[in-house]
Amino acid sequence: MIPACFSSPNTLSNSSQMPQSLITCIYQTQLCNSPVHLTLTWSKTLFSHSLTIYAADTFSITISLYPSTFSFLRNRPGSKSIHLTNQHYQKIKLYWDFTRAEFSESSAEPESCFYIAITSNARVEFFMGDLRDEFIQRSGIAWIRHSAEPTLLSRREHVFGRRNYVTRAQFMGSKHEIGIECSGGVLKVKVNGETSLVVKRLAWKFRGNERIMVGGVEVEFFWDVFNWVNNCGANSSGHGVFVFQVGDGGVWPEMVGPEKRLMRKSLSSSGSSGLPPISVSPSPSCSSVLQWAEESSDGGRSSCSSTRSSGSGAGFSLLLYAWRRD
Repeated sequence: MIPACFSSPNTLSNSSQMPQSLITCIYQTQLCNSPVHLTLTWSKTLFSHSLTIYAADTFSITISLYPSTFSFLRNRPGSKSIHLTNQHYQKIKLYWDFTRAEFSESSAEPESCFYIAITSNARVEFFMGDLRDEFIQRSGIAWIRHSAEPTLLSRREHVFGRRNYVTRAQFMGSKHEIGIECSGGVLKVKVNGETSLVVKRLAWKFRGNERIMVGGVEVEFFWDVFNWVNNCGANSSGHGVFVFQVGDGGVWPEMVGPEKRLMRKSLSSSGSSGLPPISVSPSPSCSSVLQWAEESSDGGRSSCSSTRSSGSGAGFSLLLYAWRRD
């Protein structure tokens, strides 16, 4: 489910508990011969770094990657057996190793030298990372190429800044740098440093969509900066929402862990602005821009559900929550 994207103007503090990086990836995979949407949320704050792995009505686990971002010590390789809550007598085993993981800049998500694996009945159900040989040696499980490899459906990222927001995402097999700049009533979208779209007069065009090219792939781009336009001034804050959609688009399960806490904190802070506080529920309504994007790809079917069909797997969506910090 998709949390409400817009609230009354709110402010993110620079507290040590505020995320420096928060990334969620949603995969279509199999667990014990049943299809499932597997959600991986990478979170990094000033004093913690963690990974939450979640499958709705099945299991949830949080792994600490570091005792502290200031520490030179990293956790040793780990493993854990997990009984699935929706399948009697079914058990999976989770393996991970972030001992030598390498990260780009301040990203919470590792780029290389790590692995995460889920096994069941001596079969690898899910694997992510580049240390396959190390995993095989450690687990003793033979590697058999799956007939259906896990598919990345969606990437949801919270980026923080004042006017410029940058992320890196993979579109149809190629990784690209995506940049968003917003100032002076003008919105610019950059791909690999080159300007792909300029939207002027945001006071009238605070919501919209255009087609852009990303590495030769046609991408539908949706934006909603209503919060920013209606909270103008030197100390403007809040967040905008941006969707980059290819094909059928993505799947957006309910936010959990660090994401859910961030949204709750931002929504509850609206009470301090002198306006009525906003009710926060585990399954808030979808925002207009996300509904718009979903309807454009599925003929009007609502996808505010963790059970939405992924179709042929040809679609992908990048969803950015861009938070302004004072």
